[in-house]
Amino acid sequence: MELDKIISGDSAVVLQSFPSDCIDLTVTSPPYDNLRTYNGFTFDFETIARELFRVTKAGGVVVWVVGDATVNGSETGTSFRHALYFMQCGFNLHDTMIYQKKDFPPLTHNRYEQQFEYMFVFSKGKPSTFNGICVENKHVGELRNKKNNKHEATSAIRNREGYTIVRETKLKTNVWLMAGAHTDINHPAIFPEALARDHIVTWSNPGDVVLDCFCGSGTTPKQAKELSRHYIGIEISQEYISLAEKRLLATNVPLFVQERGLTQRTADGGNVAPEFSNFE
Repeated sequence: MELDKIISGDSAVVLQSFPSDCIDLTVTSPPYDNLRTYNGFTFDFETIARELFRVTKAGGVVVWVVGDATVNGSETGTSFRHALYFMQCGFNLHDTMIYQKKDFPPLTHNRYEQQFEYMFVFSKGKPSTFNGICVENKHVGELRNKKNNKHEATSAIRNREGYTIVRETKLKTNVWLMAGAHTDINHPAIFPEALARDHIVTWSNPGDVVLDCFCGSGTTPKQAKELSRHYIGIEISQEYISLAEKRLLATNVPLFVQERGLTQRTADGGNVAPEFSNFE
């Protein structure tokens, strides 16, 4: 299996040529429903889901970004069907995250404006990597009484003594508010580079193999390259392959990244050296 390249072909076919247990992380978004016209191509979701389980390493993760169209007054439920099928294939539904869009097109209908997509995080067993991204805490430095703080005013008072000081950072929530992708890229469904970047930082380590089986304009491979991960992209449209390859050629791996000073937390509660994220 050749690394650091975009493979031309149908993901349902290409994935079957991969060895088992070879991918650390997949970050992708399928061309779901009629929300995404994709140069006339369709995809075999069930085969791809089964193959993703086979090729993902134990402890590996698949991040599946998906939403629903509204047809004849009803949302399609595609996102939920995808999630349930991944679980049937053997994945754990580790987290149901939300990509909340800062910019979204207003629609005229009898429901609230659609501002989000699901980011389902599937894991093959317990995730082996979790570099949790932390954000600045607006209450930093505040003194909290463990025994009787304001958050316990309406609940049972626990018999605790002492005080804590609010730390500089706290773990980011699973709702990620992000600005949209660049509109000058000729692709109908680009997710933000920050989205791919933050998932790659969270669920993988330098040297790991990151896959995008619906590679499109190459956002996931581009971010993987910048973060010193190996990448594999699969794309059926030659037009988009050319676009992705141009973006990758223009991507320089930085010699250093300016440290933001934000602590990260591992799955077992320990601390690791800070990774760096495109915070929004």
